[in-house]
Amino acid sequence: MRTTARVLLVLLALVCGMAPAVGVPNAASFDDVTARKVDELLALRATAPAAGKGELLALLSSRFLGTPYGANMLVGSATQPEQLVVDLRRVDCFTFLDYVEALSRSADRDQFVANLIETRYAGGRVDFLQRKHFFSDWSHTPRIAATDITATLSPAAVTVGKRLNAKADGGTYLPGLPVVARDLTYIPSGAVDRNVIGQLRTGDYIGAYSDQPGLDVTHVGIFVMTPDGPVFRNASSLAANNQVVDSPLADYVRSTPGIVVLRPQ
Repeated sequence: MRTTARVLLVLLALVCGMAPAVGVPNAASFDDVTARKVDELLALRATAPAAGKGELLALLSSRFLGTPYGANMLVGSATQPEQLVVDLRRVDCFTFLDYVEALSRSADRDQFVANLIETRYAGGRVDFLQRKHFFSDWSHTPRIAATDITATLSPAAVTVGKRLNAKADGGTYLPGLPVVARDLTYIPSGAVDRNVIGQLRTGDYIGAYSDQPGLDVTHVGIFVMTPDGPVFRNASSLAANNQVVDSPLADYVRSTPGIVVLRPQ
């Protein structure tokens, strides 16, 4: 997952897919499968012109269910030129969110590419140093994609100071990327009760809080209220899944130290 910053990089390939992989050059070329998928999703988005943001995110993300998981989907580093990857054949946890967020604001391919760049890169510039490596970048760097509402959901919310990208041993997860001091608020998993879940809205972006130094989250996904109950829609790297799935939210939360919640704008 670009996760926490697509940043776990070596940590666990961490979450979902952090630094390099196989990609597409900056000109945003599309393979045939991706081109068809983008067109299908844009057509689907056009069928719901009056839909709210959360409804759109749920609708569009549902069409990714079953999409194979792919680790390290993005191409670029401090020593390798950044490439604009547009590949819907496989997704990691963070590119999944990138695509869904960009599609929700787009009417055609050109808009989709422009919105993808604004979603994935601070200031809309395709560059490794501008890439939003951390989940919390979505609420801290332009274009602001979401608002961090974690603190408003529970009196049990905890705020900690993080030095993102800084390892405990003094190194960095992503060489060449600056260390960023940032306060991060999360709700411990034991406090994610019915009251907290009842305040979540379909389309909220949820990150699995990391208690490791230098990281904000280790996985990300989308909250969706379904007829079968609340789920965490995510690109899962688990061997039992290895694709985009709907995980029962309560079960997933219990497997994490806590959650961070961003509400899309």
